[in-house]
Amino acid sequence: MKLMIISDTHGFYEPTKKAFEIFEKNKSDYMIILGDIVYHGPRNDINEYYEPKKIVDFLNKYANKIIAIKGNCDAEIDSMILNFPLVENSIIFIGNRKIFLTHGHVYNEHNMPLLNERDILIRGHFHIPLLLSQDGVYVASPGSIGVPKANSKPSYIIIDDYGLKIYTLDGEKIEELDF
Repeated sequence: MKLMIISDTHGFYEPTKKAFEIFEKNKSDYMIILGDIVYHGPRNDINEYYEPKKIVDFLNKYANKIIAIKGNCDAEIDSMILNFPLVENSIIFIGNRKIFLTHGHVYNEHNMPLLNERDILIRGHFHIPLLLSQDGVYVASPGSIGVPKANSKPSYIIIDDYGLKIYTLDGEKIEELDF
């Protein structure tokens, strides 16, 4: 199984569309979105790519391929207009690794859920791509598709049976973890 993971689209259509073009090209099985999907958020500037209605219509076409985590900017109305559920957190397994998926505003490297050595916490929220090891547990973040911060670029994660890789939307590899 191959999964693509993005986060923090914040209603910015063009970079989200580009991420889904990569999703199709890479023949990923599912797209995981780690929250903050539609609303730009009170701390983020709006630019010409902020098109919340357009992003909703676009994402709804992929509803059967999306696993979505609820972010701190996702509201009840978002779950009413999106054709896929927004869950607080989720756990998946790749081989013998437990992977905890969360937005990141509650669980993150500063407040870890219960995980075993070699398990992975994947979170968004901070808008910066990340891969680190903390007490034998890996913490990864795809960064942000819509509003990257700290001079990072829009980025995403590909995870499969062989490892985890973080790339920019332009195809530059940022980090890699082999399983």
